[in-house]
Amino acid sequence: MANSETVDKILHSATLLFAERGFAETSLRTITSMADVNLAAVNYHFGSKKALIQAVFTRFLEPFCQELNSNLNALCKSLKGEAPTARQILLAMGEAFISTQKIVGERPERFACLMMMAYAQSQEHLREYCGERYGSTLTRFIELLQTTAPDVDFMKFYWRMNFMLGASLFTLTSFDSITSMLGKDPKEASIDELLKYLVPAMSGMLQSD
Repeated sequence: MANSETVDKILHSATLLFAERGFAETSLRTITSMADVNLAAVNYHFGSKKALIQAVFTRFLEPFCQELNSNLNALCKSLKGEAPTARQILLAMGEAFISTQKIVGERPERFACLMMMAYAQSQEHLREYCGERYGSTLTRFIELLQTTAPDVDFMKFYWRMNFMLGASLFTLTSFDSITSMLGKDPKEASIDELLKYLVPAMSGMLQSD
């Protein structure tokens, strides 16, 4: 088995199991069993469980941040000096998320689950790692959003950002269940269609009093 194939199998299995069971509850042996590789392969390619967790996030965040920066660059260029709206900025993020899903080849709710766990579970090393490596993209995104709500003080904006993020992640992690409640087949539902409803809701949550 080629090294790249081994790495892909390990990362895919780790993504599935971390999203389903959590970080602490998932052992390396469980991951290697699903990936059909030996424990030595994990140690060789990643070195530790912490490094594997970080690699799982890198697999998503690297293309996501590239896509988001590219989308924001294109948006700002198209506006020719005019300020972007919250909807435009959030749509740029949503489209980056969809592009990343296609690049990585994982269902979007899995990464949403991982993002929620990164904050809900004790993974300080992961928050520090992501902040150091991808913090500049997040800062750019937040600063652009702040310009769309100039009359909102920082604390109010901070909490609205968290409410918006929480609602979005809940929607994505529960996408199949919510779709089923509508009487639709989740396999036929589209994340692209979801964005048409999610982006205006996120924008309203950020700006309304």
